[in-house]
Amino acid sequence: MSTRSYAAVDKLPQEAEGSRAAGWWGMVFFIGTEATLFALLFASYFYLRFKSGPQWPPEGIEDPSLTLPLIMSVILLSSSIPIHWGERAIERGNVLGLKIGLMVAFVLGLAFLGLQVLVEYPETLKEFTPRTNSYGSLFFTITGLHGTHVAVGLLMNVWNQVRAWRGHYDDGGYLHVQTGAMYWHFVDVVWIFVFLSLYLGPNL
Repeated sequence: MSTRSYAAVDKLPQEAEGSRAAGWWGMVFFIGTEATLFALLFASYFYLRFKSGPQWPPEGIEDPSLTLPLIMSVILLSSSIPIHWGERAIERGNVLGLKIGLMVAFVLGLAFLGLQVLVEYPETLKEFTPRTNSYGSLFFTITGLHGTHVAVGLLMNVWNQVRAWRGHYDDGGYLHVQTGAMYWHFVDVVWIFVFLSLYLGPNL
């Protein structure tokens, strides 16, 4: 390629951001399909709950404790703050702000996932398993699917951190930061419904 050709490549327009980008709409549609999946699981949960009668969880299973889920909720929901802050920082060309925001959000998300896998699940499995009854099956399916989404969000976060440290983002190109933030906020919103349905609901 000639020197002139290289110059032409350097002058190509930067990647579109926001609703102008195909990747942005791709994430919107992806979130829509995942939201539908969770909606179907919640519909199944409430169908079985009201069909089972007034006692829920079923006999032999105590109402879920709220202490750990509340702690997990604070940790996960607060992680949206540094994600948002990092996104706004890169919009202004502040790469350091992006790096810090992504790092803090990653630590909080990892703490949430660690509490779920290493603390909540071992204790819960002593009382019931996914094979115990429909309640156990739905509890582990919904919380497990959400935990999987958290893990995917953490991988996206790591990818964006690597790209940020390699200088791939600036105030003119940060689409993957936007889509990653959209996905993370979606994961946080889903957790609100998980908490209200699976943890708080049985205690009311």
